[in-house]
Formats: sequence, structure tokens, C-alpha cells
Amino acid sequence: MKYMLLIYGNTDTWDALHAAGIDQVLDQHRRLADELKANGEYLDGLGLTTANARVVRVNDGVPAVTDGPFTEAKEVLAGYYLVDCSLERATEIAARLPEARFSPIEIRAFTDPMEE
Repeated sequence: MKYMLLIYGNTDTWDALHAAGIDQVLDQHRRLADELKANGEYLDGLGLTTANARVVRVNDGVPAVTDGPFTEAKEVLAGYYLVDCSLERATEIAARLPEARFSPIEIRAFTDPMEE
């Protein structure tokens, strides 16, 4: 089963990660990604930036564009891992992400539109 691990965070998260040593945090991500690749579980993963982020809503057929990634949330989506494994394994992987100590990691299963 394919799962996306959505990594959320806010200013407090980034401050804590930098205080812990951002190079160490990035090394943790590299090691985890290497392990998942070796196991055949890693499909994709990237960090996300807020630079040039936009929110688009359509009202009465007219797109309304707002600068910024913010959609009425305290945390922003900061990155993701896409893995192919069991839910239990996805949960284990999510708990190993350095951000999990400070912010939520959401696990979402992919749907197969051909099955619906």
C-alpha cells in the first residue's frame, strides 16, 4: 500500500530543529531515505518551501489567488515522504522523522481512482 507521510511544522518547529543542529536533522533524513531505498519502500520525498507559495480558491467561477502557503492552519506542510509499505511500517517511519518530536506527521493512504 502507498502512503504519504506529510510533515508539518511552524516557527517553533524550525527553531527547535535548528537548535538541535540542522545538519544533524538533514543527516537523519538522508539516512532514513537511504534505508527506505535499500528496502524498496521509498518512492519519493522532498522538503517544501513557502517561497512563492500561493493559495487558490474559485469563487463564482473566478479564481482568487492569495500569496502565502497559509490556509487557516497553525502549521504548514513542510515536506513529505511517499512510501510503499504497511500502515504499521508507515507509522514506524513517521515516528523516526526528526520533526515528529515537535510537530505532527500525518499518514495518508493513496486511493486508487479505478477502484472507486
